[in-house]
Formats: sequence, structure tokens, C-alpha cells
Amino acid sequence: MKATMNTRRPVFFNLLQIQMPVGALTSIMHRVTGVLLAIGVPFGIYLLDRSLQGPQSYRTVVELVGQWYFKVAAIVFVWALAHHLLAGIRHLSSDIDIGSLLPAGRRSAWIVNVAGVAVALLTAGVLL
Repeated sequence: MKATMNTRRPVFFNLLQIQMPVGALTSIMHRVTGVLLAIGVPFGIYLLDRSLQGPQSYRTVVELVGQWYFKVAAIVFVWALAHHLLAGIRHLSSDIDIGSLLPAGRRSAWIVNVAGVAVALLTAGVLL
């Protein structure tokens, strides 16, 4: 007997063509921002330690903080912090059945995404 292949399976799987709901994107970004925070917090602690070692170390850190690329990194870090905090509150409230129905879940996901970007834009206005 000849084995037959399932002809209904997809030929390719292009992740860029999949349209995920806003709640899924918010959840994925919650994980991504957690990774960014896990990388950024030790670096921030290192810079704080360096700045407290003496006047020359403090000047070095101040010069670094004044660079454009550091300001961009700070804006990304603030966005990650805001998004992670707001998405975490959204997930926790969903766990106790607040906003767990689909329309409320979509609305809260949009609020988290827009508020995170708004905080980053406010930070950019202050830093740049």
C-alpha cells in the first residue's frame, strides 16, 4: 500500500503575512520589553556605580549620557519600562476577570500600546 501525503498542509509559513490580533502583539511585546529591561537594568546599575567612583568617573558618565545614541537608548528603555509595566497590569487584571472579555481586552491592549508610545514620546521631548 502506498503512503499518501497530506496535500492540505501549507507550502510555506511566512510569519510576516500573519495578522495577529492586537492582544497577541501586546503580549509578545510584553515579553520583548522584559528582555530589554533584563539587559538594561544591569547596565544602568553599572553606570551608577561608575559615576560614584570619583569626579573623573562621574565626568565620563555625564559625557556618555550626553551622546545622541545614549539618549535614543534611554528613550527605548523608558518605552520598554512603560510598556512592560502597563502590559503587566493588564495581564494581572485579566487574571482576576477585569477586562477579560474580547472587546475590553482589545481596548486595553490598544491603551497599553498607545500609552507606552506616548510615554516614550514625552521622554524624547525632554531628552532631545
